Amino acid sequence: MPKFFFDKIDMTQGQICLHGEDEKHIKTVLRAKEGEELTLCDGEGMDYQCRISSLTDGVQLEILSKAPCETEPKTKITLYQGLPKADKMELIIQKCVELGVERIVAVSTERAIVKLDKKEGKKLERWQKIAEAAAKQSGRGKIPEIGGQVLKFKDAVAEAKRLDGAIIPYEREEKTGLREFVKDFKGESIGVFIGPEGGFAEEEIALAKENGITPITLGKRILRTETAGMTTTAILLYELD
Repeated sequence: MPKFFFDKIDMTQGQICLHGEDEKHIKTVLRAKEGEELTLCDGEGMDYQCRISSLTDGVQLEILSKAPCETEPKTKITLYQGLPKADKMELIIQKCVELGVERIVAVSTERAIVKLDKKEGKKLERWQKIAEAAAKQSGRGKIPEIGGQVLKFKDAVAEAKRLDGAIIPYEREEKTGLREFVKDFKGESIGVFIGPEGGFAEEEIALAKENGITPITLGKRILRTETAGMTTTAILLYELD
């Protein structure tokens, strides 16, 4: 069943009204009719079962029932993604949102080729829309936040210290794997650092270690930047959730 997010200011006396892109999608893509049911989410983990009552002025929906959304993982993963080339970031956001990440932060690293500069605002806006579309498609109970700005690596490391734990896949790490990390992890929030195409510089790994971030290996093969984040997220949520 199709799912849409709404702002609580659009909810009054048992009714919700949708406008804009959602209205257009419901009317022209789904070709919905009065009497059909849709699932709406308030973005705070509550789902509303609704029936379309009118398609005249926007999409008017009658609330039939509400219940907590059961699709959100208990483990909250923040993905700190080194800026990749081309449109790889869009793929990373789409798939990691589908998998269940809580938040995605773009990170400027020493070996990152991409520099957003003046394009940063537009890129972040587009990435947030991709996250919203992926959240709708996968039935999430919230729209994961795409960080409000691109962080420098040192600032991302400082931010991650507030989480219950953090890991950084590194091709030169040979001993500690995800299994070992998961076995000893007792918290609810995890930071995952993924490098760009060129990987992390040794100085960045050293800084991460100094701040309690655990270098791990993802196996004998070196994964692409767009594969590493998805793989790590999927394994963590499978093991912990």
